[in-house]
Amino acid sequence: MSIFSKLFKLFLTVVLMPLIPMALLLAYYQEHLKDNILETHSNLAQIVASSVNQHIEDLGWRLAFAQNVSEALEKGNPADELLYNAMAANPDFLMLAVLDKNGKETTRIGAKSLLNKIPKLDLSADDSLPEAGSNNLSVSGFEVVEGRPISEFVYTMPNGDYLYGIVSFFGLLTRVQEQRIGRTGQIYIVGEDGQFFYGANQSRPEISAEEMKQVFDENTRFIKKIKGAKDVFVGAYAPTPIWGTYAVVLQLQDEAFRSIHYTNIIIVLFMLAIATLAYFGALTFAESLGEPIAALDKAAKEVSEGSLDQQIDEDIGWGEFKNLVASFNKMTADLKDYQTLQLQAQLSQMKEDLFRAVAHDLRAPLLGLQGYIYILSSGKATKEEEKEYLELMRQAAANLSSLLEDVLDVSRLEAGTLNPALQEVYLPKLAQEAADTVAPSAREKHLELNVQVPDITLQADEKLLRRVLINLLSNAVKFTQAGFVRLEAKEEPGRVLISVTDSGVGIALKDQQTIFEKYHQVRSDSRGYGLGLFISRQIACAHGGDIVVSSEPGKGSTFTVTLPKEKK
Repeated sequence: MSIFSKLFKLFLTVVLMPLIPMALLLAYYQEHLKDNILETHSNLAQIVASSVNQHIEDLGWRLAFAQNVSEALEKGNPADELLYNAMAANPDFLMLAVLDKNGKETTRIGAKSLLNKIPKLDLSADDSLPEAGSNNLSVSGFEVVEGRPISEFVYTMPNGDYLYGIVSFFGLLTRVQEQRIGRTGQIYIVGEDGQFFYGANQSRPEISAEEMKQVFDENTRFIKKIKGAKDVFVGAYAPTPIWGTYAVVLQLQDEAFRSIHYTNIIIVLFMLAIATLAYFGALTFAESLGEPIAALDKAAKEVSEGSLDQQIDEDIGWGEFKNLVASFNKMTADLKDYQTLQLQAQLSQMKEDLFRAVAHDLRAPLLGLQGYIYILSSGKATKEEEKEYLELMRQAAANLSSLLEDVLDVSRLEAGTLNPALQEVYLPKLAQEAADTVAPSAREKHLELNVQVPDITLQADEKLLRRVLINLLSNAVKFTQAGFVRLEAKEEPGRVLISVTDSGVGIALKDQQTIFEKYHQVRSDSRGYGLGLFISRQIACAHGGDIVVSSEPGKGSTFTVTLPKEKK
């Protein structure tokens, strides 16, 4: 994961994390506010229930004429006129009747259309009939007669008779319906069976009686959700003093919770705005931080790999980052200058060492050549001496030629112009020739020189490969004072391994990493220019192979040349 992705996720998480408790708070607030709205509905239902209770209490007060009726009956006088006067004073009374102590009707008055529908009353078998002389008022539940909600009442008079009446609650319901909540909220009187009773100009909501009855069975004040035929309603209810009825407040859910919905929309839009600003803010901030950090990271990796040409654009930084980028650029520039000075010093030292070595090796054969030329030109040497001097001069010239060839090969290798001329090479013959070249030096040091090469043929430049083997054998003889030098070879699938092993001084591990470098010598007191192993490895690489060393100080060394059998 990139530094930009990490910073972006970090900043986005930090900014958006507070939105989680805000969302939880919004959910809690929404439910709490809904309960508050339903509490308002419940309070209104309680008010309506209280109004119905007050209406019933007023009914008991309006029955004060029952005292006069009772006195008239005790005196044996008819009570019809008193009942007519009571009907006239109470227009909502639809019928009045007098029942004797046994609950049987003795007198009735009222509208003929209503009286014709109601048979003669006999409540002697009605267990709910109040106790005679108790001055109690009993009111039944609602019924619908001639399209109007009515209720029956029974009142016990002092003389022990009963006053029975039918009273219309149409006026009460009309007054109740005038109390509204919003545009759609209305108040209803509903029976416990779910039947709606309503007044003038009040339409019945399209809610089934079963749905309302189920709400009442839950025995809670709130109606959190009830579905009609087309709409969804909320509200509350409260029981009334009229047996088996409830004051119910219903309002369309959309209207009741509209303010909550608007508030939710505003809060959600606000949260989306915060989230959007947080996203782009985190994106911008992460870019402003991530770009200079990523540039510094990339440049630091390249510097660690040795590339000191890295320069970061200072315009991508800001604040302390700009100073950090400027300091990094200055550091890389200083390192590059230091590296250049160091390389120049190393190059100067190598050149000086090379010139000294070359001058030393050139001086001896040149001085020898000059001396032999002077002796030969003086005419004082004998024939035998002339022959000996000429041989020595030939050897000195050969040494000079070998030194110059090494220097030229280094130049060709660095220029990439040393290309092997591949041909079939019979390895046993080539190995033996290389061993014969160093054999005199080995015999002089009493070393055992062995060649163990099976019949192997490979594609290689015979001249260059001979030079590699002679270099490795010469080094082995040079650094071995006693013991053996062994040249071996074996064939593996697709490649040939040639190894030169000696019992010499060995090479320390720290030096094994650098012995193939140009002008590098493990021992400063040894003769040479530090080019042999460098040239040998370059020749092996030019063939598509390599040279590796395995050595331990005091236990000898093994140099292994790996070459492909055929050039790819």
